[in-house]
Amino acid sequence: MLKLMRPNSAPLIAGIFFALAGFLALNLTPAPVRSQDDCRPANLNTVNWTTDFCQSIVDFSEILVGHPVKGGIPSVTNPAMETVAEASAWLSDRSPVIALEIDEEARAYPLAILMWHEIANDEIAGTPVAVTFCPLCNSSVTFDRRVTGEALDFGVSGLLRNSDLIMFDRQSETWWQQLTGEGLAGEHAGVFLDIVPSQVIGFGTFAERYPDGQVMSRETGYNRQYGTNPYSNYDSRPGRPFLFRGETDQRLGSAVDHVLAAIIGESAKAYPFDILRAERVINDRIGETPIVVFFQSGVASALGDHVIDNARDIGTAGMYHATVDGKVLHFSANSHDGSFTDDETGSTWNAFGEAIAGELAGSQLNWVHAFPHFWFAWAAFHPDTEVYGFD
Repeated sequence: MLKLMRPNSAPLIAGIFFALAGFLALNLTPAPVRSQDDCRPANLNTVNWTTDFCQSIVDFSEILVGHPVKGGIPSVTNPAMETVAEASAWLSDRSPVIALEIDEEARAYPLAILMWHEIANDEIAGTPVAVTFCPLCNSSVTFDRRVTGEALDFGVSGLLRNSDLIMFDRQSETWWQQLTGEGLAGEHAGVFLDIVPSQVIGFGTFAERYPDGQVMSRETGYNRQYGTNPYSNYDSRPGRPFLFRGETDQRLGSAVDHVLAAIIGESAKAYPFDILRAERVINDRIGETPIVVFFQSGVASALGDHVIDNARDIGTAGMYHATVDGKVLHFSANSHDGSFTDDETGSTWNAFGEAIAGELAGSQLNWVHAFPHFWFAWAAFHPDTEVYGFD
């Protein structure tokens, strides 16, 4: 049965109607579109940047200016190469180089050159790569330059976060964190570059292992003091690292202690070089994953003496999955030749994770994406990391 409204209820109905209309109008009205000027970081001079700052995953207050000019530290694209014999005229056995091999094509990028350019955009066996080195963090990481099928060309922004190089790509001018490979601001914010396996080794080791390999040449088109380190004694200098504003993790003796560090799954772990040098081989787990770390000497510290080749021997290390054919292997160091032996089969292995003699001869341990860094930088980006020998 229909119930009649009382005459004085009309104003109430009208009020409800207008309130509802106002609510709907408020919630259906699109939010105002922010302009690039609204999104530009107030603390940085970005007038010459075309970066889409409205797409960002970073707090811009964390970013500092290291060099006032975009590209003021010039990256190198399609670097000239020379033979191992030609490079031997100016590199010593201990000269640190970033070495990588793709489809049996091997190349070395001397830190003597990357100290002054920080990024080499290259292509190896059809794979576009960015070979990167941040001197202030001692971080050497190699990336695949392809994002959504497009090969990007990377430059040095002049900006730093946690003292680490911020790269930019010249196609979209997205800002990228060198230590992690993550897009910070721009079209590719939140995207991670794929990592390409590489290792810092001595040039002598590269020459012996890859006699037909190629080496980045000093013919870069720039006039720089290649072979010298403008941050002399930086890796033994006490106090706060340059342009680092964060808290330093006190678990190690110095902020600039050298570590080899990696992430597997959700677990991060760092291995101090002082311990690696003493033990030479470490059998361990990162999370639930069995790994082994092999140490080898014969690499000068790029951030030690003013002349890189005169610096102390810091050595190098590589990390590998310790499982072969479903069996976890445990390794011991051999004192006579720098090789290693697994306890399970007695096979002999070199520092590159290759079985060179014994039952497993010809086998190759799978590489773990582990790279050298200064401790303060790794800990700043991964504060929950474990430290071997300290946790």
